[in-house]
Amino acid sequence: MRKQSEAALADRHLLGSRLRSAGLAGAVIVEVHENASVMVSRTRTGSLRVHRGYAYASDHVLEAIVRYITPGAGRVGVKEAENILLSFRVHDYVPPKKIHMRKSRLKTGDRTYIRKLRKLHQALNELHFKTKLSHVPISVSHRMRIRLGEITIADCEPKVVQISLSRAHLERDPWKEVECTLLHEMVHQWQVETGLEADHGREFREMALRVGIQPAATRDVAAVVSHNRLKVNS
Repeated sequence: MRKQSEAALADRHLLGSRLRSAGLAGAVIVEVHENASVMVSRTRTGSLRVHRGYAYASDHVLEAIVRYITPGAGRVGVKEAENILLSFRVHDYVPPKKIHMRKSRLKTGDRTYIRKLRKLHQALNELHFKTKLSHVPISVSHRMRIRLGEITIADCEPKVVQISLSRAHLERDPWKEVECTLLHEMVHQWQVETGLEADHGREFREMALRVGIQPAATRDVAAVVSHNRLKVNS
């Protein structure tokens, strides 16, 4: 375990004390982190991992954290607690660390695919989104074998960091299917840039049908939404 700074240790002590005052069982060990994606979680050993920024939240938010991790709250109660704890802007108190995107080596043909995908993104942006979507980096992935594409989102802003498509998909499938995959990821981009959650819920399904693609994958896995390396399978 990496050694924590004095500030982090102080926040851990403060947060543990405040959570116990909010109803957390005294035997539960409280750990703090600065992960930009998972705000509150339980470890396999039963410890509670909480973002450092919650040390500065109101009692109402801390009580919601306790309800969120306590068995018996019910689905509705858990969802209400989750909405409360996620509404607190932890990054205003503990700024996130800069994201370092791992650059993959370009292989023969990658640059050609990237140029074609950039042009396609621009054309689809004009056709379906009235050119309102931002220009984002597009990459070709050699590690994706099952997935067709993924989108990387910086939770701290939030904004789209990158769209990646599988090289195997580009080589194997008709360009029309590649266009559908890119549109799938662009619908996620539209969600992020309009303040929605990047998921496959009602807003996603409605926009997918509007731009002419199926809301769900018809084969393989259509996409992965990556939140600072935390991947949520479609």
